Amino acid sequence: MPEKKTQRAASKDKKEGKSPSTQAGEYVHEEIEHVREGKHGVRSTKQAIAIGLSKARRDGVKVPTSRTASKSTRNKAAQDEAASHDHHRPAAKRSGATTSALKKEGHEAASTTALSSHAKKITAKRSAGSRAASAKKAAHTKGAAGPSAAARKAAKTRAKKAS
Repeated sequence: MPEKKTQRAASKDKKEGKSPSTQAGEYVHEEIEHVREGKHGVRSTKQAIAIGLSKARRDGVKVPTSRTASKSTRNKAAQDEAASHDHHRPAAKRSGATTSALKKEGHEAASTTALSSHAKKITAKRSAGSRAASAKKAAHTKGAAGPSAAARKAAKTRAKKAS
């Protein structure tokens, strides 16, 4: 069950007209925090993200599956979406079994280095055009204060590296 704080943040994102992936990001962030604070572990960063997306879909966020997703992933996404309409308590035995299985896994997958290398791996799979388009969109949606703040941050980083 997602925390109320996460649900509020996701609904705020929805009201602001942000994309479903941004809304789902709140749930993924929560999941990574759970792994970091030792609530449970995960085998990989990918698994932590998958759990977060699943929670988001079950909570009513309309996250589309990727075009390259496997059939089982698509089925799971459809199942999660169906579960968002049908509110019932999960089976205690099944829920407990999942939690105890996850407790045996490690916490390294939620570290900053693991998340960084995962992001780099995923980005490397994208085309240059796709990366350029998202960079342009990011620059466009940043607002007036964004570019100057980014410039200040860049200057600070350059100064740090110089010394």
